[in-house]
Amino acid sequence: MFKITGIVIFSGLLFSCGPVKKSTLPKTSMTDFISGVDLSYVNQVEDHGGKFRVKGVEADPFRIFREHGANTVRVRLWHNPEWTKALNNGKSYSDLADVIKTIRRAREAGMMVNLDLHYSDDWSYPAKQAVPKAWEGLTLPVLKDSVYNYTIAVLNQLNLLGLVPEMVQVGNENNNGIMFPVGKVSNGDWSSFASLINSGIDAVRDFSKTSSIKPRIIIHVAQLQNAFPWLKNLTSAGVTDFDIIGLSHYFKWSEVTSMQAISDTISAISNKYGKEVMVVETAYPWTSLNADQYSNVISGSDALAQYPATPEGQQRYLCDLVDAIRRGGGKGIMYWEPAWISSSLRDQWGQGSSWDNCTLFDFDGNALPAMNCLGH
Repeated sequence: MFKITGIVIFSGLLFSCGPVKKSTLPKTSMTDFISGVDLSYVNQVEDHGGKFRVKGVEADPFRIFREHGANTVRVRLWHNPEWTKALNNGKSYSDLADVIKTIRRAREAGMMVNLDLHYSDDWSYPAKQAVPKAWEGLTLPVLKDSVYNYTIAVLNQLNLLGLVPEMVQVGNENNNGIMFPVGKVSNGDWSSFASLINSGIDAVRDFSKTSSIKPRIIIHVAQLQNAFPWLKNLTSAGVTDFDIIGLSHYFKWSEVTSMQAISDTISAISNKYGKEVMVVETAYPWTSLNADQYSNVISGSDALAQYPATPEGQQRYLCDLVDAIRRGGGKGIMYWEPAWISSSLRDQWGQGSSWDNCTLFDFDGNALPAMNCLGH
């Protein structure tokens, strides 16, 4: 991929991804409650020896999730994640070729797709929103053009393959802005951030004018307690043309602790802004143990008293959370990396998985009972 004054051009992509082939449409629609799973790591886990099973019988993880009630796959896209090659014998992951493989697998399993555009070469979250290396040093006007042209180029490539997603996240956990330093909120100034987000939104809307599938646009903030001030500032800065407010809800960092409070918060957000609300990231531990030497982000000792870190506790938590979202009028839920089981996969911090106790599979790769909550 290379850039000329904000224009993004993909080089050799169709060759690297195989012949153009139309895929089947999903069996569900955006009118349904979204039961989603983020499967961004699955291709990499399988390439590094991970196996998925139901009662000991190996099966395709996409089909396992579909058969347990999931109707949507979320997948992240990094701009140019060259760094992944050094850890994977020269193979890149979470680039467009890898995302295309994931979307194809989702379609073959009959599921919809949420494409999560990070607008970075690496992980994006509230404290870290690194501008892609190819865009470093760009002024705001040129960076806006780059965001627009990159977004529409990605969607056009997916359209050629019959893989247009039903949802597009314009950014990931953008609590403090996007593509630092240009798009970082500073001294109460949200204008640059809003301008960049709107450029991505405009690209999705312009693409939709000629597409049979018109992706719903999601904007994303981490943790429910941050939603109201974030939305107030962002909408006041001119970001209003979106369809879904996406929330990360991780109990460990949440100030909204009870299921009733979750319902009430979702309802209040939806009523105030007139938008659909969806939890696009969540998880809960099923064990206090660790499958490998890679330290887990959430430990079993973090578990809530009423939901112990056991398979049964995880199931009760997830089913109760789905009920709470529904009661609050929420549009859906997406479980973050339920298939990031331990394998020989390496990232910047370790080998295996820092999430193996929060997956929806046990240490032998067998589906856990909480997976049944996806069709709850």
